[in-house]
Amino acid sequence: METKAGAAAVYQAALNEGRFIIQRCNDCDQHIFFPRELCPHCSGTSLIWEAAKGSGSVYSTTTVRRKPDAGGDYNVSLIELAEGVRMMSTLRGIPPDDVRIGMPVKAKVVDHGGSGLVVFERAGDSQ
Repeated sequence: METKAGAAAVYQAALNEGRFIIQRCNDCDQHIFFPRELCPHCSGTSLIWEAAKGSGSVYSTTTVRRKPDAGGDYNVSLIELAEGVRMMSTLRGIPPDDVRIGMPVKAKVVDHGGSGLVVFERAGDSQ
C-alpha cells in the first residue's frame, strides 16, 4: 500500500512524464482525486491508477486580479472531470473573464518549472 506521500509522488511522476492519471477504487469502483491511500467513499485500500479521460467542464471559476507587471489577471477554476471528480486548475488560451460555468474543457499536461502540471483549455480550441 502506498503512503499519502507515495501516492502524491506517483501522481507527480506521471505528470512529469506528460501523463495525467487518477485513482479508482477496486472495492466500490469510484474515481478519486486527489491522490490518497484510502477510498473516501468506502474506506477501501485497493486503489489503482488509470489514465484520466481529460475531458470535463467548469464547475466554478473566479478571476484573480493582478497588476500587469505582476503577470496580469488569471482564472482559478474548479473542473469536474468526466470521471466525476473535481480538481482545481486554470484555463489557458482564453481571457479569464470569458471562462464560464458549464464550459466544456480538455486537460493538457504542461511543464511548469521542470514539473508537470495539469491545465485546461476550452474543448474544441486548437492547441
